[in-house]
Amino acid sequence: MISSLTNGDRRLILPSLSATKSPNGPDRSGPPDSFWNKRESQQILEIDVKIRLMENFRAVFYAPYYAIHALGFYANEGIDVELVSSDTPGDAISHLASDTIDMTWGGPMRVMTAHDRDDQSPLVCFGEVVSRDPFFLIGNCEGFKLSDLAHLRFAAVSEVPTPWMCLQQDLRDANIDPKGIKRVSDRTMRDNYTALRGKQLDVMQAFEPFASKAEMDGSGKILYAASSRGPTVYTAFIATRAKVAAHRDEFAAVTRALANMQQWLYTHSGQELSEVVTSFFSDVPQKLLVRSLQRYLDAGLWARDPAMSRPGFERLGSSFLSGGALKRSPVFESCVAVALT
Repeated sequence: MISSLTNGDRRLILPSLSATKSPNGPDRSGPPDSFWNKRESQQILEIDVKIRLMENFRAVFYAPYYAIHALGFYANEGIDVELVSSDTPGDAISHLASDTIDMTWGGPMRVMTAHDRDDQSPLVCFGEVVSRDPFFLIGNCEGFKLSDLAHLRFAAVSEVPTPWMCLQQDLRDANIDPKGIKRVSDRTMRDNYTALRGKQLDVMQAFEPFASKAEMDGSGKILYAASSRGPTVYTAFIATRAKVAAHRDEFAAVTRALANMQQWLYTHSGQELSEVVTSFFSDVPQKLLVRSLQRYLDAGLWARDPAMSRPGFERLGSSFLSGGALKRSPVFESCVAVALT
């Protein structure tokens, strides 16, 4: 079931959101293997509680979250998950605090920053989905190097903080001072794309489908894929510890549903994934959606199991620390509901 909690949705990709009903490695911390008993040996939970799940915002790299719904994996676990839309990125955190929703998805950085401000923050994350950075640098520069940004007309993402925080750490790793990079930081990706097409920009930072669209219409090419950096925990489920305690069985079922979707994901193509989630992206042409999803699949963008990656968590935390958004390094055990992931 998908419903709208608020009116006037403001989207990063799509101008409007239709309320549509649609059919442990050594560095990963998670439950014992017995948690992942095969479906035949699991007893479907008889759960009367509806879990209210608020999306962060509508974006192509969140496709796996919509696939869980569309493929019926929640229903297979005996849980009723209501997908609720949000006004703006990060808006769901306030709804968690006011108890109008049970969980959301988004960047673990929101949990990190909450704990940085308050040691007793109730927020925790679990169930890793986006395990690499989905953003790109797009432009028409030959032989591009990150150091070239110092003399190019460059626009960074303004809608959310994580893309720039992660990129500025990449710059530091390449011995480039981010303070020496002059960047446009107050325009939307959509506006930056218009500027790139009009040759008013040399390089822009964006996610799919902007990268594939630029290739298809000749506006630019991918100069740098942030996913090449390696593990960076980008998106997971977020809830409060109180909700985890109150709905432990239901949240465990959510995690199993996620694991089943992840197994499905890497045995299917971008074309097949697009057919599953196309109703959630009605404003993205099918050919563009397929190309975008296949690129993310080829990059290994999405996690192969729900366990939270410590190296990926630490990389994200160090990026926010070096960027000045955190005062101290986040603690994995404080921010992650380890028993669920």
